[in-house]
Amino acid sequence: MKIQLIRHASLWLEYGGTTFLIDPMFSDQAVNPPIHNSADERRNPLVPLPDHIDKWLVPNAVLVTHLHPDHWDEAAAIALPKELPLFCQEGDRDSFISSGFTQITEVQASAACFQGITIQRTDGQHGTGEIGRKMGKVSGFVLQAEGEPTLYIAGDTIWCDDVKKALDTYKPDCTIVNAGGARFVVGDAITMDEEDVYQLVTYAPYTQVVAVHMDAINHCHVTREELRTSLNANQILDRVIIPEDGDWCEFARK
Repeated sequence: MKIQLIRHASLWLEYGGTTFLIDPMFSDQAVNPPIHNSADERRNPLVPLPDHIDKWLVPNAVLVTHLHPDHWDEAAAIALPKELPLFCQEGDRDSFISSGFTQITEVQASAACFQGITIQRTDGQHGTGEIGRKMGKVSGFVLQAEGEPTLYIAGDTIWCDDVKKALDTYKPDCTIVNAGGARFVVGDAITMDEEDVYQLVTYAPYTQVVAVHMDAINHCHVTREELRTSLNANQILDRVIIPEDGDWCEFARK
């Protein structure tokens, strides 16, 4: 299994002989406004793509955790071939249909299968209280295939019982977390911050954690450097990979 961080939560995954594009956000740097009510007026994305967009336009399939524009943007909807198989959470199909995509699978209670790979949906909590409710439904996904590590893509979630359940159920070899401590002016973080990553690492010492979703959108206040500093202070920095945009990570089955 090989994973490339493109930018933010956008990933290129090579798994079981199949390539997946995950949560593509292909907008050019600073073409989008700042996230509303975020106390940061920088325009998004904060950084450019690490390479030309053409490198990521021909996967075997696309996997989208939810429809927030930092995970599925207009640039991706326009650029990607409309006949690509696309996997998403229940309820998001119509949005993809309206963008012209024709092969859409909503992953519901039972697993989807694609080229020998099983895809299971997991729940998440995109914040707490009223803000969490307003953020809407989000999903993670677990991928499994013969001879490959079990991969858990947690999606936009904080540390919560849903994440614990996914870890307990699947015992993933690798877990990708959306860190960055995204938040608004009022309320708690809506994605994992330093403490959440620490809690996950100590709860599931068997899984290799990869932390992404940092330094690209204006309301993600925990930087890579801040996360490294926190993990180092807790003596668990060696348990978490924090890739830069464009970096590759490779994993073998344990």
